[in-house]
Amino acid sequence: QLQLVESGGGSVQPGGSLTLSCAASPFPLEHYAIGWFRQAPGKEREGVSCSSHGTTKYVDSVKGRFTVSRDNAKNSVYLQMSSLKPEDTAVYYCAADLDLDCRLPAAPAHLWESWGQGTQVTVSS
Repeated sequence: QLQLVESGGGSVQPGGSLTLSCAASPFPLEHYAIGWFRQAPGKEREGVSCSSHGTTKYVDSVKGRFTVSRDNAKNSVYLQMSSLKPEDTAVYYCAADLDLDCRLPAAPAHLWESWGQGTQVTVSS
């Protein structure tokens, strides 16, 4: 079973930036589709992005502000977030699956095999 550990969350003012990390073990993450999700208090978990076969799709609410990147040497994936808004406040999760093909920006949560524990992002003045 692939293990995922997120880090990098914190508090930031509106307009600020944060980069979240998702470190994987013991298998090479480069072979997996990667999803980023978030869950705000009282709301359902929502997909933010989906990456597979060298491409990443983003939901409209984060397009142009969030960027997913991979570092295969560190077996990690990153979510770079800029121009943050209060509505971006949520617990952020990374997910991975060996077989998923990202045809949409937000593949349903139940399709993902492995999940991280989540990291809190708070955007507030």
